Amino acid sequence: MNCKHFGECGACVVYENGYDAQLREKLELNRERFSLFYNGKITVFESPDQHYRARSEFKLWHDGDEIRYAMNNITKDGVVFVEECPQVNEFIAALMPKLLRSIKEFDIGFKLFGIDFLSSSSGEIVISMLYHRRLDEKWEEKAKQIAATLGIYIIGRSRKQKVIIGQDYITEVLHINDREYKFNHIENSFTQPNARVNESMVTWAMKQYSSASGDLLELYCGAGNFTIPFANIFDKVLATEISKSSINAAKANMQLNNVENIEFVRMGVEEFVDALDGGREYRRMKDINMDDYNIKSVFVDPPRSGMDTASALFVSRYEHIVYISCNPESLARDLDILTQTHTVMDMALFDQFPYTHHVEMGVKLLRKGS
Repeated sequence: MNCKHFGECGACVVYENGYDAQLREKLELNRERFSLFYNGKITVFESPDQHYRARSEFKLWHDGDEIRYAMNNITKDGVVFVEECPQVNEFIAALMPKLLRSIKEFDIGFKLFGIDFLSSSSGEIVISMLYHRRLDEKWEEKAKQIAATLGIYIIGRSRKQKVIIGQDYITEVLHINDREYKFNHIENSFTQPNARVNESMVTWAMKQYSSASGDLLELYCGAGNFTIPFANIFDKVLATEISKSSINAAKANMQLNNVENIEFVRMGVEEFVDALDGGREYRRMKDINMDDYNIKSVFVDPPRSGMDTASALFVSRYEHIVYISCNPESLARDLDILTQTHTVMDMALFDQFPYTHHVEMGVKLLRKGS
């Protein structure tokens, strides 16, 4: 990827020696990090080296009558004015200058301080415009004209206000194991930013359960990104997530894909573990009969903090564990616990974020003696 802002913009902090060299460095770093747990081959799933992000956030910088996109600079003590961004997918990249011109033309830039872009792989886009002022009917009429002209959806946001022009989501289609899966990605909620690497993650995770049977327990299920494909290889799936908006999206995505064998429970993992261990009664578990499940496998995709000790010990009760981690450091800490009872059978590196130090790791664990 060639970008005129390399070395200045804080969005990309690794830019020397090209993409392939950076990926090799990430692999060697994590091979060493996990050498106490695994010495086999770590499968690497690379990203497209440009136009890979389907989600991005930009500051809006005002200089007199001029409005420009901006990002924090690499030293985090100022901003860089962004004239191009090869990170974002082709649809967002093409929209960015057109949107700025429309904002100026329709004069809706007053107190506008940020724009978030969310795009599907087919070019459906919703943008969120962030304001330090209340939005009125005049703004809404102008936003409708811009949305119609540019063929996009617009969300206007200010303090305690959300104005929807069209709809607040896009529909992404993932291609996994020769099947298509549809997902509604909602504005201002978590979605995987790199669609091609996301497809690789889901496909790899499904492969790890090739010898598994029965039912699956999934913790931190989000909007069903993994859950819904998993439903095709397990009899039943029981999935938990603490976010209300994510659970609502997961249920909608289940219907979108005509899947019926998933039960979503809105609970934090710590509460869920407590409920299964006979702690206090939880209203959200009243319709769940665990005797109906034959759970031998568990899937976890926790936040950057990883799992707490109680959750890791709980997960270790199950025969098959697949763990996707967005933070290799917390994964290594959790493997200290999990490898007391399980053996690491396979590992993968997913390069969701080229030109940064971040990677996602996948681990397959099997109970010792199985």
